[in-house]
Amino acid sequence: MDSGYSGTPLPKKLGIREGTRVALVAAPKGFSDLLGALPLRAKVTRSGSGEADVILLFVTRVAALLDAFPAAAARMPGGGGMLWVAWPKKGSATATDLSFDVVQKLGLDAGLVDTKICAINATWSGLRFSRRRT
Repeated sequence: MDSGYSGTPLPKKLGIREGTRVALVAAPKGFSDLLGALPLRAKVTRSGSGEADVILLFVTRVAALLDAFPAAAARMPGGGGMLWVAWPKKGSATATDLSFDVVQKLGLDAGLVDTKICAINATWSGLRFSRRRT
């Protein structure tokens, strides 16, 4: 399924490849449908535990981000993985006290590196974090 303004399929934008383990955390209703067809053997779970190659954390408030971020980041495999933090765009109808700056600062303060920003859809922006390479 196409998403955002680029016409790029959402799974590709989010780095979901063949065999990827995807964890959805607090995803809005219908988000799995928005993802559309996934690459072969890619698996999506809404369970709150276990490692995942791609974690998508959806939050609308700073308090929720502060609460959920540590557990979401802990699900990243030791050798890599990526954590997307998604928050409502300012122009969306969803109320939020989050911004790019708030999300970025939390990730950087946790020792992660922000590597990409994208429009997930008309409502959600996403910032991708990964572990710092050593």
